[in-house]
Amino acid sequence: MSTAVIDVAGVSRSFGEVRALADVSLCVGEGELLGLIGHNGAGKSTLIKLMLGLIAADAGEVRIAGAPVRGRGFRDVRRRIAYLPESVVFYDNLSGLETLEFFADLKGVARAACPALLDEVGLGAAAARNVRGYSKGMRQRLGFAQALLGKPEILFLDEPTGGLDPEGIREFYAILARLKSRGVTAVLSSHNLAQIEERVDRLALLQRGRLKAAGSVAELRAGLNLPLAIILKLRAGGAGAMREALGSLEGCALRVEDGLAEVRCPHERKMAVLEIIAAHAGAVTDIDIREPSLEDVFLGYAES
Repeated sequence: MSTAVIDVAGVSRSFGEVRALADVSLCVGEGELLGLIGHNGAGKSTLIKLMLGLIAADAGEVRIAGAPVRGRGFRDVRRRIAYLPESVVFYDNLSGLETLEFFADLKGVARAACPALLDEVGLGAAAARNVRGYSKGMRQRLGFAQALLGKPEILFLDEPTGGLDPEGIREFYAILARLKSRGVTAVLSSHNLAQIEERVDRLALLQRGRLKAAGSVAELRAGLNLPLAIILKLRAGGAGAMREALGSLEGCALRVEDGLAEVRCPHERKMAVLEIIAAHAGAVTDIDIREPSLEDVFLGYAES
């Protein structure tokens, strides 16, 4: 991993009798996009607020760009950080442009940067409209625009695509990819596992306040050794040949119905299965290999 921009070391936090985080340690490298996943109440938002310095840890330490978040030096680092909370609230009587200009003044950013930012997040045509007339997705876009004011180097995004339609989600991740290419480091939490599976560098899975696992999707899959599925579309009369060829293969499970055969097998048996299928290619018209999804991985760790 590249130089650690975010370093969380042994952090714990409780709210009364509720243990929100317990001994969490995590590093995020420069230019890395880290996804935080976990059930509701797993501690994702609490961890983000600790990394922002909005709340204090009961134990452990958080450093951003080398500065402790509770130290004096963090004031300068904070200027390089942006945050998009899960629920964004604006003054309804201001237009989109006036809202962004308001935040630009607070951040000490030139107002001239606001129209281009609204265009970038897809709100250029609605810049003069009052925010009271914005949909939830439009408010989310406006929140993203205010987070991008001042060209931050570190982004914290809490459920950033809530309320966005498919086009808005695609545009959001396209912007995030451009920021990443410039070296911006980002941490985002999401409940939509399918959405982030191919878009983050690494994942951190929180369960009941503890870090259950961290790594790339491939690394998390390997840690569980979940079976993959090989789906075969069969020719007429091909079911018998597949049952005979694959039915007794050690460590694998075969299901045949409605002209399809599904073989579930460990990764280490994949080539053996494919060799058998190739030897009976006349019985097959199509093949699809499906790796365990991020949802499968998430549930596997949650139940382990």
